[in-house]
Amino acid sequence: MFPLRFLLPAVSLGPAVLALPQDQFQARCESFRDEIDLPNVKVNVASYVPGNTTLSLADNVPTCDQSQLVSKDVCRVAMAVTTSNASEITLEAWFPRDYKGRFLSTGNGGLGGCIQYADVDYGASLGFATVGANNGHNGTSGEPFYQAPEVLEDFVYRSVHTGITVGKQLTKLFYDKDYDTSYYLGCSTGGRQGMKLAQDFPNELDGIVAGAPAFNFVGLLSWSAHFYPITGPVGSETYLTTNEWSVVHDEILRQCDGLDGAEDGIIEDTDLCHPDASTLLCGSGSAVNVSSCLTTPQIETVHKVFSPLLSSNSSLIYPRMQPGSENFAAPAMYNGQPFQYSKDWWRYVVYSDPNWNATKWTVKDAEAALRQNPYDIQTWNSDLSPLRDAGTKILTYHGLQDQLISSDNSKLYYHRLSKTMGLKPEQLDEFYRFFTISGMAHCSGGDGASGIGNQAESESSADPEDNVLMAMVKWVEEGMAPETVRGAKFSNGAGSEVEFYRKHCRWPRTNVYKGPGAYTDEDAWECV
Repeated sequence: MFPLRFLLPAVSLGPAVLALPQDQFQARCESFRDEIDLPNVKVNVASYVPGNTTLSLADNVPTCDQSQLVSKDVCRVAMAVTTSNASEITLEAWFPRDYKGRFLSTGNGGLGGCIQYADVDYGASLGFATVGANNGHNGTSGEPFYQAPEVLEDFVYRSVHTGITVGKQLTKLFYDKDYDTSYYLGCSTGGRQGMKLAQDFPNELDGIVAGAPAFNFVGLLSWSAHFYPITGPVGSETYLTTNEWSVVHDEILRQCDGLDGAEDGIIEDTDLCHPDASTLLCGSGSAVNVSSCLTTPQIETVHKVFSPLLSSNSSLIYPRMQPGSENFAAPAMYNGQPFQYSKDWWRYVVYSDPNWNATKWTVKDAEAALRQNPYDIQTWNSDLSPLRDAGTKILTYHGLQDQLISSDNSKLYYHRLSKTMGLKPEQLDEFYRFFTISGMAHCSGGDGASGIGNQAESESSADPEDNVLMAMVKWVEEGMAPETVRGAKFSNGAGSEVEFYRKHCRWPRTNVYKGPGAYTDEDAWECV
């Protein structure tokens, strides 16, 4: 393990920053370190960081952020928190000058050894006292899990839970005014962490925003692993190039785009789309005009990719990839190489064998991993009665062009939740709302109106209608639950011109184009 001084980032302050006059907030921040006396907490940095300052993170491992622009004045506290006799987390708490009386915990991504500074800054910029942790290890590799169960336990649940506990204590200590409400914001692995909090710590927060959750976690990594046996390596007869996947994507749109009433390059209800790639078969005499064609083995690859992953006794491990994500998924999932996170999981957790050959993966390996399920990392409990009884609200969303985590899995969880708890959609709506975001790739980006305010790069405004985090705040604090999640289609990223807006529906409702305006008119669509 590296010494903590090499893991904690430093602040880069220009001359203009150094010339800032001392004020009450800055003085409070600079004296705060002396007041912190919490068990298992070692404070390494407690410093005032003015807005528009670039925070240097050069001491981070290369796979984590190397810098972060701090949007508004904050007091930054960086610390090490011991979680066991063999593990610790690096935790940061950012206390904004413009404090709104709200606490926020943020999550991680991938195999999660990086503080997501962009999310911490985003929360602080909106007035939340915000925390983020490194999940108990450093970097994006799964190697730190190797024969280290305490580190793995931090990753599964303990890092986020500990960060919330310590962060709340520090928030109470720093401000004269205690926090009134507490929230969570995360996507992908962060979405799974949010669902883990909902399932195992139902009384901990008032509101949870969990995007594209990586729950059914072992199933997900098995699904990610199973694409290599389908496509084979680059150059094999079953492999498709990214250009060929683009041809597949165009054909899927030809078959499915208009099913929602508008041909706009976006599939609103992927459940209606069951593409037949045989129309692309070379020499088939198909009337479809395409710039390329596929061989029989390639056609079989396409059909297998859009099939669920089943166990050796035909039970479901993970649902299919939703159609429409091909252009994003091809370089990430169908690239002729074993998926990195899956490879790491079997090497360093399932088999504790760094030399395990990921190209030999079979469904038997999936079954071995499911039997193991360390610390219940599956995060698949479908009874949220304690969460409901605690009065906690949860908002989940999932992009329908997600290339890394199939949105069909979030739909499957909703179905399981409804069945287990015996609740109809209108009853689930009281505490659990799930929104499908058409044209959104993994957590952000995509071909549609994906700017929903779940991240700084996806924010069009802080209005609750346009921002899922602030929509959760309105639901918790005013009792007004979101009926839709309004997304913005940016011309060139957040802050650029908005080409159009679309109101995304809460499941099981889906968008249908009714007219009479153009498809870019948000009022021309209806949730049915």
